[in-house]
Amino acid sequence: MLRRVVPLAAVAAVALAPAVSHAGPFSHLFSKPTQADKAASSGKVDAVIEQVQQALDERRYVDAADQLEKARIDGIKSPRLTTLEGELMLAHGRFADALSQFKLVEGEPSEKARAFEGEGLALSLMGKSDAALADLKVATATDKTLWRAWNGLGREYDMRHEWKESKAAYAEALTAPGASTGIVLNNRGYSYLLQNEPELAIPDLVAALAKDPDLAAARTNLRIAMAIEGHYDRASTTGAGDDRAAVLNNVGLAAAIRGDYQEAEKLLGEAIEAKGNNYARASDNLQLAKNLEAHAAEQSHTPNATP
Repeated sequence: MLRRVVPLAAVAAVALAPAVSHAGPFSHLFSKPTQADKAASSGKVDAVIEQVQQALDERRYVDAADQLEKARIDGIKSPRLTTLEGELMLAHGRFADALSQFKLVEGEPSEKARAFEGEGLALSLMGKSDAALADLKVATATDKTLWRAWNGLGREYDMRHEWKESKAAYAEALTAPGASTGIVLNNRGYSYLLQNEPELAIPDLVAALAKDPDLAAARTNLRIAMAIEGHYDRASTTGAGDDRAAVLNNVGLAAAIRGDYQEAEKLLGEAIEAKGNNYARASDNLQLAKNLEAHAAEQSHTPNATP
């Protein structure tokens, strides 16, 4: 019976293939990544992270989503990309999804701090204040440069009327590198409004608009602050693109809060006239102003000033 003889050279070639760099077309399956390979891979990850971050900063959310999807297809993974995907979910108002995404983040303490920041902001927007406060405290304790976590803490402390703590949080946010100071100044100005200190709110709100002229919240808050100070004409002045009815409504409500009921009723009446009788918010505020006036008259035992 004949036995098939396998050539010794063939056996030797198979046995030695993983050990030599020129072992044939499949040698790449056995080779380890070189330092150059690792550097190239790291550089690619860094480039994707930079592109996604820039798109988020510029509110180009479709571009950010496209970059993240391409990274998934290319097999590019990074804890930072996991965090950035959570940030995109936050921007789209998908708070529960964002919360779940941030919980997936692993890695260095700095990245975990960003994840806690994201969790805290998502929880805050979901109305889960206690859990939000806890996560935001962890984020700022781990990384003091996270301005959004400090800003979020300020908001949470404002809700608790813990004014000393909110002021300290906003101060930290303003000094953090890369902070959107217009947003922080607006929020601190609003905090002063909550404390009935419009004289302190106005400088912050003016500064916020100087930093970001398109910040609608700061413009609205500034009008309210000026109205509470009694500067109704300045507060109700409108320009191109302003909703005059909404402006008059806000200023009228501020006048009612100030106790200037006749002026409040005048402004709220003008708001209803500007928008039409179906302006429910202004109608509700007008009724509120009348109720407050009646209550004040009852307390002082004087006749109501208006019918």
